Amino acid sequence: MGGKATAISYGGATIINAIATGKGAAFGVKLWTKAEVRLTDNPHVIRGEIASDPFESTVLIEETVKNVLGHFGLVGKFGAEVKTWSNIPIARGLKSSSVAANAIALATVAALQKEVDDLTIVNLGVEGAKKAKVTITGAFDDACASYFGGIVITDNFSRRIIKRFKAPESLKVLFHVPKTKVYTSSVRVKELKFISPLVKLAYREALKGNFWQALTLNGLLYSFALGYDPSIALDALTAGAVAAGLCGKGPAVTAVVAEDKVDQVREALTKYEGEVIETEINHEKAKILEVST
Repeated sequence: MGGKATAISYGGATIINAIATGKGAAFGVKLWTKAEVRLTDNPHVIRGEIASDPFESTVLIEETVKNVLGHFGLVGKFGAEVKTWSNIPIARGLKSSSVAANAIALATVAALQKEVDDLTIVNLGVEGAKKAKVTITGAFDDACASYFGGIVITDNFSRRIIKRFKAPESLKVLFHVPKTKVYTSSVRVKELKFISPLVKLAYREALKGNFWQALTLNGLLYSFALGYDPSIALDALTAGAVAAGLCGKGPAVTAVVAEDKVDQVREALTKYEGEVIETEINHEKAKILEVST
């Protein structure tokens, strides 16, 4: 029988949603998902448990572990028992799948007592997410923001990091999170092509370092395209947010806020039904917390 390992990866938020163009940008936030992977001598059996949301599908867990085992040619040798914990609400556009895939891939590699570079871990998680059908583009931008922290701008189709920025640490992040879950599989990609010229414009602004303006423009474009009410983001901006817009494919909305405006923006967000989560920008890399044989 193999070993056991626990790993943590941090949260992320959208700057540019890559669905319309294949190019995206995201930044890290101090939310988290932990994954514990225990290898077993029961090949082909992977049991997953999502402790923070037990009724959710565990297919992402199974596909990510299988992907890591396949990478090392060990599919017929090990099974696994996997448990995840998270403070990120699932299916709200808050990168829960990318963060979980990172933590699971990292913990599985550690349990196998193998070593690979960081981008290999990220790609193993991205492949797991694609096989589990919880992402359209592979969400390479979200996975990199989650794994490395800071601001990352990417080409998701070629899986390249185009540019990285260190975000100002003085800013806070507020998420307005509705109770309704929206799964990526429900998004009609073809219907988003008409906004691609404007999304490309937002992407170019992000490359210049105007990432908060890019976030707001992207958020408004996708809100209209996907049928969400943009009033939440607009009210956050009116209350003093530096940037605000739809996170991922929604329904959550991100507001980036200076410390002295947090109370006003929170008050604007709480007028709408749902939960408000306050966090900070993250620059810490995903890491292994514990390994045992």
